[in-house]
Amino acid sequence: MALEFLSPLHKASRQISVYLETHTRALGVSPAEGHLITYLDRYGPVQVGELMRVFGMKQSTLTSMLDRLERAGLVFRELNPDDRRSLLVNAHEEGGELAEKLNRVLTALEAEIRARISDDEMAGFRAVMAAVEEVTRVQLRER
Repeated sequence: MALEFLSPLHKASRQISVYLETHTRALGVSPAEGHLITYLDRYGPVQVGELMRVFGMKQSTLTSMLDRLERAGLVFRELNPDDRRSLLVNAHEEGGELAEKLNRVLTALEAEIRARISDDEMAGFRAVMAAVEEVTRVQLRER
């Protein structure tokens, strides 16, 4: 029995992942690394703890990814001047250039999808996604 919402969402997520894998690998990074670089380019510098929360990764996984990206000259880590116990991560200029290429891929994909649906269908999609967000929202405790 196919689930009415979750099966199509899972299928779409998988199709997007496979599509992006082709494009990110051609640019020399994995989809997860590409996502991280575009995030850093937009929001950097970012604390490592925030990256763990945003991307839902274990510290060891994130550290390995940051090590690879740092060796490739795409990102750098530095001590947080506001809290000398934590690190900030930011994109190097080369990482910013890669993020621009990745964002062009994402923008083109979005444009192709949007061209195939009506405004009413887009409104329905937004309503479904809002319901998913509302039902799955997790309340995080304040520290």
